[in-house]
Amino acid sequence: MKLRKICEEIEYTLLQGSLETEVRDIIYDSRKIAPETMFVCMVGAVTDGHKYIPDAVEKGASVIVLEKEEEAAQIPENITVLKVESARLALALMSAALFDHPARKLVTIGLTGTKGKTTTTYMIKKVLEMAGKKVGLIGTIGAMIGEEHLPSKNTTPESYELHRMFAAMVEAGCEYVVMEVSSQGLKLDRTAGILFDYGIFTNIEPDHIGPNEHKDFDDYLHCKSMLLKQCKHGIVNMDADFIDRVLEGHTCDIETYGVNGDYDFKAQDIKLFTKPGCLCVSYDLKGKMDFPVEIHVPGMFSVYNSLCAIAICSHFTEDVEKIQTALENVKVKGRVEIIPISKRFTLMIDYAHNAMSLESLLTSLKQYNPKRLVTVFGCGGNRSKERRFEMGEVSSRLSDFTIVTSDNPRFEEPMDIINDILVGVKKADGEYVTVPDRKDAIRYAILNAKDGDVIILAGKGHEDYQEIKGKNN
Repeated sequence: MKLRKICEEIEYTLLQGSLETEVRDIIYDSRKIAPETMFVCMVGAVTDGHKYIPDAVEKGASVIVLEKEEEAAQIPENITVLKVESARLALALMSAALFDHPARKLVTIGLTGTKGKTTTTYMIKKVLEMAGKKVGLIGTIGAMIGEEHLPSKNTTPESYELHRMFAAMVEAGCEYVVMEVSSQGLKLDRTAGILFDYGIFTNIEPDHIGPNEHKDFDDYLHCKSMLLKQCKHGIVNMDADFIDRVLEGHTCDIETYGVNGDYDFKAQDIKLFTKPGCLCVSYDLKGKMDFPVEIHVPGMFSVYNSLCAIAICSHFTEDVEKIQTALENVKVKGRVEIIPISKRFTLMIDYAHNAMSLESLLTSLKQYNPKRLVTVFGCGGNRSKERRFEMGEVSSRLSDFTIVTSDNPRFEEPMDIINDILVGVKKADGEYVTVPDRKDAIRYAILNAKDGDVIILAGKGHEDYQEIKGKNN
């Protein structure tokens, strides 16, 4: 594709070369540079792409896009050079052009929130598929085109990868894409240039605050709220904290859901109950649609997740029976996923990896009156110590028994992390034990389970590895 075509929607200065230069691909990882590719010099938290300009020259890049004009002096005249204000924004808009704007050929549904994103996107996908639609999905667990899984490093992939996935979905005949839109994805322009058909806001609590993430809660909230300025139609949980601030300056029309008010989609007469092999919840839906709902995933968060899914899917199907069947049968790997290993006790896996999500999960499970609530968890290395204190206190306060173990220690020693967690654990009165090896901790929980226990393996969810010393083990 000609460079002129790729650059149609970006602002730039042509420092040297020609807009008629041919570009086969866009590269932002210097290790992947090849002849006739464009290299975009991204400035990140860890490295600066400008220092790889000599690699781009040596490997035959035909175009270099940079932010720092002074770096152009080292680039031979036969290579075209563009200067932009933001390489990240340019990458997003140029990637869309390179793949012929695939997002515009799909019904785009973007969902943001601190918790519940993955489960809700799967619920939406399930309902739409029951209604006969072909759906793509992008999120924490990876990307899916129908039932085909594609790996993904980030909840919201880098913009180039995102548009490549959109293009593959269009090629595969997808009509819809449902995706998790993270605060980092919004902050770092990974979704820049996409006007979502539907933008969903689920909830917000302090999270992802610290080095290389968000400087404070205000920044986190601001980034979350950006989605409602980047969509045509917004669907929001009106029971969420800080909802007035999230809605400030929104540019879309708004539809509402929740439990505690007169909303477009409201759940009432909520009941928690058990069936063999599952903890369930049911309610009566009122508002724009009126029918009973039953979900085989426990807790109030399942009520909110399903309300959200119904609100979005009401725009695409009126088949109540298909909506009911889809919600009753939805299961998400690593999200309150019950593992059927014994009739004596219930073992489930969940991705809860911060105090808010763990408290929500444990509070919900206590409502089912288990004999004991046993929580197995750890905290990631090279992350906020506050999270360790908070999760320890929550688990000790709400669980009958806590097994503190390792969870992605990265470059820290597991026992140092465990000792931080114990600071929080000792603030409450729950019983606890430490078992540093995660496999041993899980084995300990199962071998010491009592009749009627509910055991939670929290933190890893769908992940089947540990991050240790820079490697996934």
